[in-house]
Amino acid sequence: MYTSEAVKSPYKTDTRTTNRILIVEDEELIRETIALALSEEGYMPVTVDNGRTALDYLTNSEANSGEAKFDLVVLDLMLPQINGLDICRLLRHQGNTTPILILSAKGSETDRVLGLEVGADDYLTKPFSMRELIARCRALLRRQRLTATPDPILEYKEISMYPQECRVLARGEEVNLSPKEFRLLELFMSYTRRVWSREQLLDQVWGPDFVGDSKTVDVHIRWLREKLEQDPSHPEYIVTIRGFGYRFG
Repeated sequence: MYTSEAVKSPYKTDTRTTNRILIVEDEELIRETIALALSEEGYMPVTVDNGRTALDYLTNSEANSGEAKFDLVVLDLMLPQINGLDICRLLRHQGNTTPILILSAKGSETDRVLGLEVGADDYLTKPFSMRELIARCRALLRRQRLTATPDPILEYKEISMYPQECRVLARGEEVNLSPKEFRLLELFMSYTRRVWSREQLLDQVWGPDFVGDSKTVDVHIRWLREKLEQDPSHPEYIVTIRGFGYRFG
């Protein structure tokens, strides 16, 4: 029912977080082959062979698995006990937004439209290529991250930074920074209390190919203090650590 060529992805899964994927498929060979392929890509597959167990996992995943919720569901339609379409309907009715990739031997336009209308996010017809299944899983997980992750905000005391908006507020007032000042402050706020030498700051902000004097860092630090500190002569944010460099906070 599928093509099981080796999957050699040019992309690496982000190893900082392992996505848990529920595979709901009653045919053992397909179920275990998908699980193996996803596991080799760095994901954490969990397999079930019937609709009732799948619904229990999805509506009360922590109680059933002892771990966090699922990030994606790979769902066959023709299942024992509860079919895939009913699972989709029930999950969406309950407000569950976990991405769902339907697998089905039914490949007509009507079947695909029906699957998408009841709540699936994608539809893959059997027989399918394992390479295509992996690519579709990756795309759904990427889309979920983009929609679920809010814009990062860096905050320390009375300074707030919105990196995606290139915006900085100090005591509620917007501060205009040059690109280098902004990058320097972003680095500081991402690693509060860390001490940076001038050479490290040059490498991180100006790049390893920078040719110039390390006093460039001192000049930009002074400008940042004038814009951020209430008393630049006695800074509370960008502090000089004599003999070492600078620290934020």
